[in-house]
Amino acid sequence: MTDLEPISPSEAVDLYLSHRSGSVRQKTIEAHGYRLKQFREWIEAEELTNLNDLTGRDIERYFQSRRDAGVRETTIRGNSYTYRAFLSYCEAIEAVESGLSDKVLIPSLSRRELSRDHALEPERVQEVLEHLERFEYASLQHVLVALLFHIGCRLGGLRALDVDDYHPDEQFATFVHRPETKTPLKNGVEGERAVHLSEEIVELVEDYRRVTRSDVVDDYGRRPLVATRYGRVSESAVRHSMYRVTRPCTLGVACPHDRDVDECEALDSGYESRCPSSRSPHDVRSAAIMHMRSLGIPPDVVSECVNATREVIELHYDERTDVERMETRRSHLEVL
Repeated sequence: MTDLEPISPSEAVDLYLSHRSGSVRQKTIEAHGYRLKQFREWIEAEELTNLNDLTGRDIERYFQSRRDAGVRETTIRGNSYTYRAFLSYCEAIEAVESGLSDKVLIPSLSRRELSRDHALEPERVQEVLEHLERFEYASLQHVLVALLFHIGCRLGGLRALDVDDYHPDEQFATFVHRPETKTPLKNGVEGERAVHLSEEIVELVEDYRRVTRSDVVDDYGRRPLVATRYGRVSESAVRHSMYRVTRPCTLGVACPHDRDVDECEALDSGYESRCPSSRSPHDVRSAAIMHMRSLGIPPDVVSECVNATREVIELHYDERTDVERMETRRSHLEVL
């Protein structure tokens, strides 16, 4: 048994995040920090002030507390990999017993359970787009939702688009990694690609440019495609925009949560996410990928369009039944 040097949970987490900061993106560090903050707070609440004392049974008790709090099993599964990586690092610096990371039991889920972990159905996004086309045509809000759903891009990719990246005559747009001017792509240069735009999307974007888009440049002299009067649209602005338009009451639907619309805090600017039915830009991206798969678009094609691996596409975003998958295969085989 190795003699362990006492260390607090907070110090161990700080060391881990500092260690990882040189090899992964800042967004990844922030995500790991958020997950580990929850883990650390639980450990401290259990009065385990010395991380040396952490056991496999403690880890399982933490997972059970998350389940008791209503956290979905798919979320627990996804977070488990961060906890395992953290404890593996702690083993290396002799902060916990060797082998403790192996005691992080990753929940086993079926393919269907994994693929159904989505909070926004494609049909609901289409309802939102129909509403925007009728009441907010060619607005910034309309273009944001339409591009996210049509391309299935990430929030960062959407923000990164410049007017010069958009080619209406040829009907495509290019995503370019530009970290030096504050618009990096999640996967760096590996995320660079050209994506097709439909005639309908091009028509919408052209109307937006003619009527609504503010003629501005960002702090680096670039002309953002989606912009406010202050410059390139911010991440928080896109999030609040998605939260706002996915509230049922925005579409004129009766509140499914029995809230009084005159008193609901989610109707106040900046608090849209407090509506239980509001959804994030990532949820719109997920809905877009599910929509592509439901149309029978091959996973390799979807993968290149949305910049995600084929494995992720097949595992998490295919909700077709076995019969529907068979019919898709039949349609491809019949042309042979």
